[in-house]
Amino acid sequence: MSLALQTFSTVKDASAALQAAGSRYLGGGTLVVRAANEGDVSVSSLVRVADPGLSRIAVSGGKVRLGASATMAAIARHPELAALAPAARAVGGPAIRNMATVGGNLFAPAPYGDFAVALLALDATVFTEDGEMPIETFLTGRDTSRVIVTAVGFSLPSMESFRFLKVSRVKPKGVSVLSIAALLQRTADGTVTSARIALGCMADRPIRALATEKALLGSKLTPQEIAPALAAAGEGITPITDPIASAWYRAEVLPVHLGRLLSQ
Repeated sequence: MSLALQTFSTVKDASAALQAAGSRYLGGGTLVVRAANEGDVSVSSLVRVADPGLSRIAVSGGKVRLGASATMAAIARHPELAALAPAARAVGGPAIRNMATVGGNLFAPAPYGDFAVALLALDATVFTEDGEMPIETFLTGRDTSRVIVTAVGFSLPSMESFRFLKVSRVKPKGVSVLSIAALLQRTADGTVTSARIALGCMADRPIRALATEKALLGSKLTPQEIAPALAAAGEGITPITDPIASAWYRAEVLPVHLGRLLSQ
C-alpha cells in the first residue's frame, strides 16, 4: 500500500487537504504511522504542517500555552512546567516522548493519551484555526472532528495543587491500566474547596469523575474523609477491556489508586 505525505507551511492549507478521504494528520506519528504500518487501509495520505510556532511553549503571568506539536520530552524538561513533568514522562519511553505531541494525545484512544487526562483535570482550552473550545467539548466530538488543533492553554498549577498517577503493568513505559489527574484547591487547614479529577481508561477517552469531585468538597484528605469520594469513583465510568486489563479489573482497582493519589 502506498502512503503519500503532504507538507504544508500553514494550518489553513493543511486543513483543506485533511478533508480528503483517507487523509490523516501527522504530528509525532506514534499512533497513525503505526496504524498504517500495521495495514490500516483507511489511511492513504498523511498531512503535516511545517510551522515552528506549533511547537512553542509559552509560560507567562500564570498562564501556559502549549503548541500542538510540543513534545512530551520538551514539556518534561521545561523548568517552569515541573508540575506537569510526571504526566509528560508517563507517555512511553524516551524515544516515544521525543515524538509524542500535545495534539496527538488529545486524539489518542484509551489506553493511550495520558497527557490528555492531565489537560482535562486542568480545564484546558483547545485552540484550532477556527477558534477555541473547552477540552471537554473537544473530547466529546473528537472522533468526527477534522480540525487541526494548534495549541492548548490553561492556568499553571502549583506543585501542591496538581497530582498525577499512571498505573501500568510494565515499568517504566507500559501502556495504562488507568491514569488519574487531580487539581485540588484547599484552605490553610487542608479543606478541599474545589476539585477536578480526570480519569484515563475509564471510557474510550478521558472523563471527569464528577461524583468523586462533589464528594470531596468540604473534606480533608484523610482516609476517613475521602472514603465517600472513593465509594463514588465508579459512578459514570465504562472502563475499557484490552490485553492489558479487563473492564472489571480497572473498575476494581480505581478506588485503590485514587485513594493513594489523594493521600499522597
